[in-house]
Amino acid sequence: MEESKCRANTVEQNLKHFDEMCAGKAQNFCVRAKMNMKDKVGCLRDPVFYRCKDVPHHRTGAKFKAYPTYDLTCPIVDSVEGVTHALRTIEYRDRNPLYAWVQKKLDLRPVKIYDFSKLCMASTVLSKRKLKWFVEEKLVEGWDDPRFPTVQGIMRKGMTVDALKEFMLEQGPSQNNNLMEWDKIWANNKKVIDPIAPRYTCIGKDSACKLVIENVPEQPFIRSQPLH
Repeated sequence: MEESKCRANTVEQNLKHFDEMCAGKAQNFCVRAKMNMKDKVGCLRDPVFYRCKDVPHHRTGAKFKAYPTYDLTCPIVDSVEGVTHALRTIEYRDRNPLYAWVQKKLDLRPVKIYDFSKLCMASTVLSKRKLKWFVEEKLVEGWDDPRFPTVQGIMRKGMTVDALKEFMLEQGPSQNNNLMEWDKIWANNKKVIDPIAPRYTCIGKDSACKLVIENVPEQPFIRSQPLH
C-alpha cells in the first residue's frame, strides 16, 4: 500500500519512459494503472499493465520489446471477441475486480466470469514453468514426451480424444479443489478402446520353446478367434 517514487511523474515523463520501453532501452520500467494504493482489494492498487521483455517472441521475434500484461489484455480481448462467459480457474478470483474495472473504464461490453476449481492430479507436476526445465535440459523428448502430463504427452501414450473429453465433462463446474487419480482417466480410455482395439498374442523368440502335441486330428485345421 506504499506509493512508488515514480507515481508522481508527469504525463510527459511517463510517455518518454514508455517510448524507451518499446525501444528496449528502459528494461527497469513498467507501466502501471494509476488507481488507489489504499484500496482494500490488492489487485486494484496500481496494477502493472505493460512490462519489458527482451526475449524473442515465438511469432514476432524481436520486433517488440514491451508487452501488455494478462490483467490488461484479457478483459479487452474477451469483450472485443464476443466472449459472453469467461471460464477461469479459482486462482484468478482475486483479480476479477480488475477484469471488471478495465472493461468499465474502456467502455467495453462486460463479460460474465465463472470460476471453477483447478484440476490437480495425484503425484504429478502440472506447472508449465517446472515442466519447461525438463524440456530445456533435454531430459525429455519435448512437450509431447509420453511421460509428460500434457495433452500431447498422454495422447502419445494412447489417450483418445473421446476419453479425454469425457473426463473433462465429469469434472463439472465445481469450485471445490479436487485431486484426481490417473486411474480414473485411463479407465475412461479403456472403455473407448476395448471394443475396437485388436488383441494379438505373441511369443518372445528368446523365451520360446518347442511344444509337441500328441493325439491331434489327422487333418490339421485353422480357426480364427475374435481379436477382442
